[in-house]
Amino acid sequence: MMQEAYKVLEDVFGYTEFRSPQDEVVSSLVAGRDVFVLMPTGGGKSLCYQLPALIRPGVGVVISPLIALMQDQVSALCEVGVRAACINSSMPPGHNREVENLVRRGELELVYIAPERLTLATTIEWLSSTSISLFAIDEAHCVAQWGHDFRSEYLQLSILHERFSHVPRIALTATADSKTQEEIVARLGLQQAAVYISGFDRPNIQYRITQKVNAKQQLLSFIQQEHTSDAGVVYCMSRNKVDSTAKWLSDQGIKALPYHAGLNKDVRQQNQERFLREDGVIIVATIAFGMGIDKPDVRFVAHLDLPKSIEAYYQETGRAGRDGLPSTAWMAYGLEDVIKLKQIMAGSEANEQFKRIEQRKLDSMLGLAEVTSCRRQTLMSYFGEALSDPCGNCDNCLTPVQTWNGTEAARKALSCVYRTGQRFGVVHLINVLRGKQTDKVSQFNHHEVTTFGIGGDLSDAQWRSVYRQLVARGYLSVNFDHGQLFLNDKCRGVLRGEEALELRLDPIVNAQKTRSKQQNNMPIAEENRALWEALRACRKTLAEEQSVPPYVIFHDATLKELLDVKPTTLQEFGAISGVGQKKLDKYGGCFLKAALEHY
Repeated sequence: MMQEAYKVLEDVFGYTEFRSPQDEVVSSLVAGRDVFVLMPTGGGKSLCYQLPALIRPGVGVVISPLIALMQDQVSALCEVGVRAACINSSMPPGHNREVENLVRRGELELVYIAPERLTLATTIEWLSSTSISLFAIDEAHCVAQWGHDFRSEYLQLSILHERFSHVPRIALTATADSKTQEEIVARLGLQQAAVYISGFDRPNIQYRITQKVNAKQQLLSFIQQEHTSDAGVVYCMSRNKVDSTAKWLSDQGIKALPYHAGLNKDVRQQNQERFLREDGVIIVATIAFGMGIDKPDVRFVAHLDLPKSIEAYYQETGRAGRDGLPSTAWMAYGLEDVIKLKQIMAGSEANEQFKRIEQRKLDSMLGLAEVTSCRRQTLMSYFGEALSDPCGNCDNCLTPVQTWNGTEAARKALSCVYRTGQRFGVVHLINVLRGKQTDKVSQFNHHEVTTFGIGGDLSDAQWRSVYRQLVARGYLSVNFDHGQLFLNDKCRGVLRGEEALELRLDPIVNAQKTRSKQQNNMPIAEENRALWEALRACRKTLAEEQSVPPYVIFHDATLKELLDVKPTTLQEFGAISGVGQKKLDKYGGCFLKAALEHY
């Protein structure tokens, strides 16, 4: 069986070897075992079920939560000669029924379907009338009620085990801590499954978190200096912020498009298509965008607001660099993010158990944002994975963080909260500390409290940093009505002088508009630049002719290998990673002609 698997791997997908543990997963699934796979984004999860579906008799049924993911993967499979289709609500009249008939006649090898449609009685009856090679449950973390992306329809997928006990199942996810893993196994009945966890580390992603000063201007500088002409995703918490940020970037000459659930469906679809098919498009989005987007050449993911959990952060940043090439996860983070998220959680109508879990997840995210040691070690540790040495590819490793003894400043900040009655926000507290005679200070006679003017040695920005870290570490809490700060029991030790605090020394951030030479994350030697552009132009032309995104033709990683190998024959071209027989026959001549003109 594995001999056949290697043949399919090379002939269909264009690869000569598996990434570990793909070979073990494929072997288990081909043998008919249930499998649970936890593999980072870009690690090759799709191949783990696509290849066995081509070997085992019957049709492989893939349960996928998003239409975009289905269509993207079906397009890519059809390009390499696999007979695949999807069933969803966006298809024209008659399409879904035709797909069902093709499956009954044994004319399809893979079919993609949404979980809510799969569990319909009519769908179960249809599937019962055909031969099924396997069930693949993608984005399996959606089954976890206490996970970061719960979807109730996933709870019904236990029906697969009950009605099709003879058909092997594979559940896959890139994002699940130990508790979520346990819940996936329990809810899907995978107690006897072979478990493969390949690690969470994405070494090609550089993690960077900076203090928020003027977030939009900081984002612009980041794009202009490091990612000019690159595809990227910018995440914002609200729809209004998405719209304003996309417009502002566009006004600055950046090709940026908005994406959120409030947009007209056609506009949303059009923007997504442009992002997938055009080079250098940036999508500014709420978290509604991204899951299932298989675009491999996203060179950066930026956050203008703090994610509510490390799981969400890991999943969102994981959309960068799926092709394994250098990419950046950049975030601007400030006190207002902490206050806003804590307000949302405190005002939630969820039960207390859920609130406690959400609060713990937020606290872990704050810990990652504030950590002064290697961020990757902290990130991996959260998922139960030890990284023995600092990564050397995060901001804290590249520019070690300075700390300072903030004990006295913290005592002043906490005392000011207490002296002013624990019912004011950070702006007013800083005004009191710095001795500013504002109307509000006069109105409440806060020029008479003992903390008035005792903080003149620090700037507004420095005091904001102190308050941000005190909230993040749990010494202060936030009232969800108006963002007022109040003391927690934890602060007693600091106020009594029994506890010392080492705080981050935030660097002075220059948010001014600057343009500097692009620091290309995927350097192309000058002598190869013309060849690189010729290959990209060839790919774009073919993609437009086929009405598919360029990466469906070939990934950037394949084009980059072409630069290194410089094939002169179709046989040499066919040996390039990612060039299967179908693509060699279909595109080899065109690419070889374009390449030979630039050697």
